[in-house]
Amino acid sequence: MRILFSSTPAFGHLLPQLPLARAFRDRGDDVAVLTAASFRPVLTGERIALLAVGPEAPELLAEAARRTGPDPAPEPTPAAVAEFFAGTRIDLTADAALVAARDFRPDLVVAEATDCVGPLVAAALGVPYAKLAFGPLIPAEFTDAIDSVAESRYKEHGLDMVTPTWYLDPCPELLRAPGWEPPHGWTPMRPEAHRGSGTPDTTVDAAEPTAGTTRPKVLLSFGTVFAEPAVLRPVIEALAPTADLRVTLGLTATAADYGSGLGHVDFVGFTPLAELLNGIDLVVTHGGAGTTMGTLARGLPIVVVPQGADQFLQAAAVAGSRTGVAVQSPAGPEAVAQAMNEVLGNFEYGVNARLAAEQIAAMPSPRQVADQLAAALS
Repeated sequence: MRILFSSTPAFGHLLPQLPLARAFRDRGDDVAVLTAASFRPVLTGERIALLAVGPEAPELLAEAARRTGPDPAPEPTPAAVAEFFAGTRIDLTADAALVAARDFRPDLVVAEATDCVGPLVAAALGVPYAKLAFGPLIPAEFTDAIDSVAESRYKEHGLDMVTPTWYLDPCPELLRAPGWEPPHGWTPMRPEAHRGSGTPDTTVDAAEPTAGTTRPKVLLSFGTVFAEPAVLRPVIEALAPTADLRVTLGLTATAADYGSGLGHVDFVGFTPLAELLNGIDLVVTHGGAGTTMGTLARGLPIVVVPQGADQFLQAAAVAGSRTGVAVQSPAGPEAVAQAMNEVLGNFEYGVNARLAAEQIAAMPSPRQVADQLAAALS
């Protein structure tokens, strides 16, 4: 079969799709990903074809901000989010995407939850599509705004909006909002921490609490977009007196960008999350969906310090499930340190994180989901 994945050009949107893309690849299916050109190195390492279309995220963000005012990354209003994911991205990407997709001739399109180009391609080609979520269900105020803008762009292409045949859901029961009901086509799928190509998945084993009196080992990661040294340096100084820190640098920063006097901190460049979590007792994160789901797949508790985008959804889910603590803006570094100490000092958070890991481990694997979708299409 020929499976086309479609993604907003951002690591946080692409990486959660890779487990299912690998599963189809390993079945022997032809797999390609429709996104911007900068992700070629990642996909080449996965032996997955890239159909390079559309601008990179910074250009899309700048254009969306020009049209609506607020930047949808730090200020995710429904209007700004809809303009970024639906209006601007369809306007600047759809034509090239349709050309590339027609040449690839997919049997199925898999689009991540905020991608509006993949469903447009599916509608134009008359093939089914699966929506792949990367965290808790996005609130209706955002999805309705996105759908409204997307519908207007679909009409400009002579197309009607299409409903996904499957809603692929990585969110364990413990993190669902009160009153949650399964969307149409709901299909659970086990999430995993991003791992390097050829590295086996080890994220379903729940971690055990660290024994003894050694200092806790804490991963501080604000992802690839929000890892600004000016933001993280005060947090590092607040956490370092009581924890051994592993700090991710994002895509472009170096340890020198964080200033002097931090020789005791383990700075690491872009590294798969599955490797970063080894030996860790707690994760302090901005709350990206991939980081949150991957961390809980290991049974590790979390402190979430949301910076923008959809991170407030993950923060609410973590706080509501008591798998960790959410620290909301404008709380400062001292509040992050207090949250870290609370989580490390209260066994309940670790128990709940391991319960989430058990629920994740019981979900169908990406390979099982790939087989299920292929069987339905054959």
